Amino acid sequence: MTDTTTNTTTNVMAGTVALVTGAGSGIGRAAALSLAREGATVAALGTTGPDLDEAVAAIRAEGGEAIPIVADISDAAAMDAAMETIGTTWGRLDTVFANAGINGVWAPLDDLTVAEWERTLRVNLTGTFITVQSALPLLRARGGSIIITASVNGTRNFSNTGATAYSVSKAGQLAFAKMIALELAPQKIRVNVICPGAVNTAINEKTTIRNVDRVRIPVDYPLGAHPLLGAPADAEDIAPLVLFLASDAARHISGTEIWIDGAESLLRG
Repeated sequence: MTDTTTNTTTNVMAGTVALVTGAGSGIGRAAALSLAREGATVAALGTTGPDLDEAVAAIRAEGGEAIPIVADISDAAAMDAAMETIGTTWGRLDTVFANAGINGVWAPLDDLTVAEWERTLRVNLTGTFITVQSALPLLRARGGSIIITASVNGTRNFSNTGATAYSVSKAGQLAFAKMIALELAPQKIRVNVICPGAVNTAINEKTTIRNVDRVRIPVDYPLGAHPLLGAPADAEDIAPLVLFLASDAARHISGTEIWIDGAESLLRG
C-alpha cells in the first residue's frame, strides 16, 4: 500500500502579535525567532537598539514580520508608549513574554547597598509589573498569554549565596504571576512562569559579583552540577517552552511555574 499522507507544517501562532522584552539577546531573542517562525508578528523590545535591529533582521530574513521598540521596562511612560505603538501598528496583542531582567549585584548582605538592591527589584519585579499592566488594555480585547521569565533562584534554589536581591525579585515574580492569573482568568488571559536554570547567555557577563567567597558555603559536585545535559542550557532550549505556553496547546494552563533546568535545581536547591 502506498502512503499518500502529506506532511504539512502548521503555523500555530499565525495571525497573532507577540511582545518579547529583552529580545535583543539570549532567551528573548531565541523566543522571538521561535514565535515568528510559527507565524507570530513580533514586537521586539529592549534597551539596546543595535541588538534589537539584528534580532528583527534575523526574523525578517526568515520571512517573518517584526519591529524593534527601544524602551526601558521599568519606565511606565516608555512602556505605555510601546503599547501604543503596538496598538497603532497591529491593533492587537496576544502574547506578552515578560523576559527582560538583570542579575544585578551578587554580594554578601552586609556588602549590598540599598541602591543595588532597589535597582535589581526595580528592573526585575517592578519592570514585570509595568510590562503586564501596560499591556492589559490590548490583551483584554480577546484574551491571551502572559509568560514571565523568573529563575530557579528564589523559587527552588537558595544556594547561590549573594544572589539575594535577584532571588527575591524572582520569588516576587512568581507570587505576582499567581495573583494575577486568578484575577485575569475571567478575561481569558493566562499567566505562567518559566524558571530556567543555568543558561549560556550574556547576562552572566553583566553580573557584578563581589566578596561572595567569604560567605559562600562550599559544596562539591563530583559528577557535575548539571545532571541531565552535563552543561548549562542554550537559549534555544528555552524557546520551545515559551512557544508552547503562548500557543493554544496551553489553553488550560495558568498560574503555573515550570522549571526548565535539566534537574539542576533538584541537586543544588
